[in-house]
Amino acid sequence: MGNFLKTQNTFSFGEIAPEFYAINNINGLSSLENMDVLQSGGLKRRAGLKTISQIPDDAILIPFIISETEKYLLVMYGRIIDVYENDIKIDSLFAPWTDINLKKLQFAQRFNKIFFVHPDFCPQIFTKDANGFSIKYFSFHLNTDASANIPFMRFDDMEGVAITISSSAIDNNHATFTSDKDIWSNDWVNERILINNKQWIVESVQSATVATVYTNGDFSFPGHPINDWYVAVFSDKRGWPMSVSFHQNRLVFGGTKTVPNNIWMSKVGDYNNFDVGTGLDDDAIFTTLLSSQHHQISTIVSSDNLQILTSVGEWAISNSPLTPSNVNIKQHTSVGSPISVYLPPQQIEGSTVFISQSGKDVRELDLDDLSQHYNANDLCSFSKHLMNNPVSVAFNQSTHQLFIVMDDGYMAVLNKHPNTEINAWGKYITEGDFKYVCVADNDTYVVVKRENKFYLEKFDKTYLTDAETYNFSYKISAFPLIVNNHNPKKIRVRKISLRVIDTKTVFINNYRVEIPNSVYEANKPGYCGDLSINLLGTQTNTMEPLWTISSDEQLNATILSVTVDGWYLI
Repeated sequence: MGNFLKTQNTFSFGEIAPEFYAINNINGLSSLENMDVLQSGGLKRRAGLKTISQIPDDAILIPFIISETEKYLLVMYGRIIDVYENDIKIDSLFAPWTDINLKKLQFAQRFNKIFFVHPDFCPQIFTKDANGFSIKYFSFHLNTDASANIPFMRFDDMEGVAITISSSAIDNNHATFTSDKDIWSNDWVNERILINNKQWIVESVQSATVATVYTNGDFSFPGHPINDWYVAVFSDKRGWPMSVSFHQNRLVFGGTKTVPNNIWMSKVGDYNNFDVGTGLDDDAIFTTLLSSQHHQISTIVSSDNLQILTSVGEWAISNSPLTPSNVNIKQHTSVGSPISVYLPPQQIEGSTVFISQSGKDVRELDLDDLSQHYNANDLCSFSKHLMNNPVSVAFNQSTHQLFIVMDDGYMAVLNKHPNTEINAWGKYITEGDFKYVCVADNDTYVVVKRENKFYLEKFDKTYLTDAETYNFSYKISAFPLIVNNHNPKKIRVRKISLRVIDTKTVFINNYRVEIPNSVYEANKPGYCGDLSINLLGTQTNTMEPLWTISSDEQLNATILSVTVDGWYLI
């Protein structure tokens, strides 16, 4: 038998998975619900939720910050974009995407425009100008002969197919394309074809070997079948960009359904022009991820380098400035990212943080000391039990919190304070289900489903309840006790003491801890000091926590440390 006096004055690891319960002196907890880990390592009851409005359906949220005076939040659901300013809806626009499309919708902002991409839709541009808000199709720059500065390539279904061009009875701008194999079908209509540096558009299909096409300007009839021909990369038939970003003043598109491992970059400063030209420094750039594995681009990130996250690995293009003749691309790590849902990577302390393909890892893509190679460190090594099919992610720089909404309605929250080595995971639970999270202008917004209705809400430290109606409780539980590197078989607790600040309610193992009544007076701050309770009980299941601190009262609580005094048997 021996005595022990154990004080925990930092909770820097947050909630730890049970497989780590045998590790000694780990500053974690077996449970952390609805509390935040502070930069000091202490714990504070989370902020409540303020209702902004009820919304018609489940939605995604996108920040649209143009300047210090123009800050908006886009709430997008079933073909609708609602625009909020100062938490008030000020406009509503029609959009092409249905609810199911929104899961793969990616976006990138440049000044007063947001570029949206989806593999099944032509890219769209959402704009705020002097006339208000608008959304329109993205169009590639047209030359004087109506040719488009769009990338072209050969696809597998074109290999070995020769085309004969002949005149058409319609007019001088039309021609007939006759192929020596069956290739034409109605999905070729409006496809753009490049033959002998001349662009043609398919107008109609007469049979599997005959199509009517048109062009602008003069053209000549080759006296022989043409084998060397190309089609536009982007179209309804071939697919549209799956990912988008801006890098070194270029618009960057990543992957389509038919060519999932290609990257296209516009001319410098000319975002509608993807003409590779003669390879001048400011011309458009085309590159392919070459690997023995099948890589499907998940998303692209403009950071210190252009980072390309795929289904099976992480790549980077590291040249600066980036030119057609100077593209240094290589794979750095082999983690992989989800492709069935868009989980935007977050920029945190100079690193790119992303969700792994497995959905069980949160990885931090960071350059090594020589700035030559990326590593993908796991940020949730001790807390993977909290990762359960992530559906939304956002980082709040002002609170140093990473929020990840899970499919079953709770949020895993990472409190990350590198300066004090805080990397603490916990869980947020509310009455209902969290559906989506977004950070706009340092405010954390969520879509919440309550009683089969959907609401736009935001965290507000002045609110002690959720949505002004729903109470929530907090709970923290101790890590199983290890004493002198031993696993005790029996523990008897004499006393548990807490050091607290601004606290008005606390229970230890369901026993209320007495707090001076003066703190409950109107406008009085919570109690600061030490609190204790004598618990003369014996515990034989030593895997169970020695203490659980909780409260279901809607009052402030901040716990700085916990001390346990008792004896044990091994």
